[in-house]
Amino acid sequence: MAESQPEASRLAHGTPQNPYSSASRWRHQESSSFSRHAVSHLHPDAAAAQAHIEAQGPAAPQGFNGEGPISAGDSNEVVCGPLLNYGHMQEGHWEGSVLIVLNGGGKEQKSVPTLNLQRAGALGEAVAEPTDGSAKQIPGVCLYSDPRNTFWRFDIRVPMEPAEIQYAYEFPGLRFSNPEKPKVNRFWIPAAGESMRLMFHSCNGFSVGTDEEAYSGTPLWKDVMRKHEAAPFHVMLGGGDQIYNDGIRVNGPLRPWTDISNPKKRRDFPFSEKLRSECDDYYLKNYLRWYNTAPFALANGQIPQVNIWDDHDIIDGFGSYVNDFMTCDVFRGIGGTAHKYYMLFQHHMAPPVSTFTSDFRGEGADPAQLVDTFVAEQAPGSQYIIGAKPGPYVAERSFNIYARLGARMAMLGIDARTERTRHQVNYPETYKLLYQRVRDELQAAANSEQPIDHLILLLGIPIAYPRLTWLENILRSPIIGPIKFLSRRFGIGGGLFNHFDGSVDLLDDLDDHYTAKTHKVERRELIESMQKIAAEFNVRVTMLGGDVHLAALGRFYSNPKLKIPVEEDSRYMANIVSSAIVNKPPPQAVANLLARRNKIHHLNDQTDETMLDLFDRDPGNTPKTASHNKCTMPSRNFAMITENSPNNRAAAPVTNGDSAEASKSFAGKDGHTQMHKGEVGAGTQHKAASDAFGRGNDGSLDIRINVEKDQHDAEGPTQAYGLTVPLLRKRAAGVAL
Repeated sequence: MAESQPEASRLAHGTPQNPYSSASRWRHQESSSFSRHAVSHLHPDAAAAQAHIEAQGPAAPQGFNGEGPISAGDSNEVVCGPLLNYGHMQEGHWEGSVLIVLNGGGKEQKSVPTLNLQRAGALGEAVAEPTDGSAKQIPGVCLYSDPRNTFWRFDIRVPMEPAEIQYAYEFPGLRFSNPEKPKVNRFWIPAAGESMRLMFHSCNGFSVGTDEEAYSGTPLWKDVMRKHEAAPFHVMLGGGDQIYNDGIRVNGPLRPWTDISNPKKRRDFPFSEKLRSECDDYYLKNYLRWYNTAPFALANGQIPQVNIWDDHDIIDGFGSYVNDFMTCDVFRGIGGTAHKYYMLFQHHMAPPVSTFTSDFRGEGADPAQLVDTFVAEQAPGSQYIIGAKPGPYVAERSFNIYARLGARMAMLGIDARTERTRHQVNYPETYKLLYQRVRDELQAAANSEQPIDHLILLLGIPIAYPRLTWLENILRSPIIGPIKFLSRRFGIGGGLFNHFDGSVDLLDDLDDHYTAKTHKVERRELIESMQKIAAEFNVRVTMLGGDVHLAALGRFYSNPKLKIPVEEDSRYMANIVSSAIVNKPPPQAVANLLARRNKIHHLNDQTDETMLDLFDRDPGNTPKTASHNKCTMPSRNFAMITENSPNNRAAAPVTNGDSAEASKSFAGKDGHTQMHKGEVGAGTQHKAASDAFGRGNDGSLDIRINVEKDQHDAEGPTQAYGLTVPLLRKRAAGVAL
C-alpha cells in the first residue's frame, strides 16, 4: 500500500514532530528550546488560567492516530482495537478478553456487536481459514458508553489441549477506521502441559520534548512481531508506562494550570466539571491515538496482554511529589480520570461511575457525569487481588494480579502506583493480601499434579539496582535552597526543578525507586517475604522491572560465606530490568555512572545483591558504554522469558552448562563473578541468545534481553543477550538456610 514518505513516517511514529524537541536531554525533561517557548507563554495567575479554561470550546471526537474528527454517527466504526488480554487459566480452560471501541454511543445501545472465534489449528498444522457457520459467536458486553464512544468487551474461554493451538477472530458487520488493520486477528494458547512464552516491556512511549524522528519512532515493536512470527508469544507483560500522558500539561487542558507561577494558587486551583471533562477527553483521545499507532496496534490484537501501571499512565511523577501538592484538587482529579481509562483500555473493566471534581462534594455518583452515559457494574475477574482501601491520591483500590502462566509458571503483578506516596509503595494490608493469595495458590498447585516451579514477580520499578543515595542527599541538602531562589526570581537553573511542586525534578524519579532511602525498609520486607515463599514452596522467584530506560540484570543471593549452591538457594532471585521499548535511553555518562555504583550490597546478614556483567559487547557498530561498563545498557530493549520444558524431547546443543568451566563448583563465589552454570558466558554467546533459546529440558528459564542496535534503523533490529535461571532444588533435610 503505497503512501508518501512523510505520511508513512507519521503513521509509524504516531505523533507529529515537535518543533521544540531535542534528543539531547535525559528522561522526563523537555528540551531547552521547548522550555524557553513554555516560559514565553505563561499564564500569570490562577484567574487567567481559569479564564483560559472557560474560554475553550468543546473538543471534536478524535479520529485514528490523533486525526480528527471521526465520522459522526457511524456506530459500526471501530476507532480503537482490537485489544487482546489474558485473564487466567481455570478448570482446564484459557480465559481472556478482547476490547474494541466503537464510534458514538450514549445511555442505550441500539445493537450488540459480535465476535466470531474459530479454532485455526495446532502448531505445525495448516491454518484453517474462518468459514461461515463454523465459528463460535460471542456477544459483546458494554462496559462504558457516552456520546463520543462505546467500549465493548468480548469474553473468550477455550479449552487447553495437548498441543499448542491457534485461534482466529473477527467482527462481522464492523469496519475499522484504519483500513490497514487486519480483518482477522490470530493468537496462540500453550499446550496444556507447557508453560507460556513471555515477552516483557515497559516505558512504551516518548517523554515530552523527545525528538521522535531521531529514534525512528517505535521500531522495536517490529522486532517483537518478527519474533512472535517465529515463536509465538502467549502473553506480553506490561511493566508500566504503557502510554505516556504527560502531554496533558504541555499541549493539553492542564497547560494553563501548570503555568500558574504561584505554588499556593496552583495547589488551591479547583478541578471544575469543565476542566474534568476536558481532561477526560484528553486521556480518551491519547489512548485512541497511541493504541492505534502501528506496529504496537498490531501486537495488541495478536498477543494477549497483562498490565500494571506506573506514573506516566497518569502523569510524570504521580505519587512521588510532596503530600500537600498530591492532595490538591487537580491531581486528585487527573488521578481519577487516568484510572478510568486505565481500567477500560488496559484491563477491559468498567470504570467507576464517576470521578472526582471540585464541583461535586455529595455522596454517590456525580449526576453531571452520567448525562447520556452508561457505566456497567464493575465485575473483576478472579485473577485480581484488590487492595483493602482506596489509595491516598487515587480514590480507588489497587488492582494486583495473580495468574497462572501455563503448566509450571505463575505471575504476581503488584500495582505499585495506586497506593504510592513518597514514603510508601503499597499499604501493609495490601502486602498481607498478596502474600496470602500467593501462598494459597502455590499450596493448591503443590497439592495438584502440577506444582509451580517458577513465580514471576512483575514490578514497575527495578528492585535490585544501584543506589544513588549520595545524589538524594545532595538534592535534599540546604545547598539547593539558593538555586531554587534564583530559579524563582530570575529563571536561573529552571530546568532543574519540576513544574508541579517546585522540587528538584530528578527527585520524583529517585523517590520512585525501591532503593530510595524512604523505601528501604519496605523493600527489604518485600524481598525477605518472597524469599520465605520461595523456600516454603520450592519455587524460583524471578522479578521484572522497568522505568529506568536501560537494560540490566540484578540478583539477590545468599551471602557467599553460607556456601549455598544457587540451584538450592531460595534467596537467589534475578531481577530482569528491561526499559524502554520506545522512550529514549539516558546518556552514556549516566549508564556508566550507575555501573560504577554497582557495588555488592548487603540486604541483611544472609542476603547480598549486585548486578551481573551481562553485556559482553555493545550492540551494533556504535559504542554505547565505556569499556568498564558491562552491566547497564543505555539502548532501547525488551525481554523474553521461556521455560526449558521438561517435555522437550532432547536438549539443544549446549554451549553453556556442560563445559568443564560450567561444571565446576561455584560455592562461595560473590556476585561480581559467575554464580552458577546458567551465568557462564552470559551475554551474546550464551545459548539463550541463540536459536537454542528455550530448547533445553531441565526446567530452567532462559532469559533474553533484545537490545536495539541502531536507533536510526526503522526496522528495529536487536542484539540478543542471554542467561539461564535454574530450577530451585530442595535443600537436603537438616541443612539450614
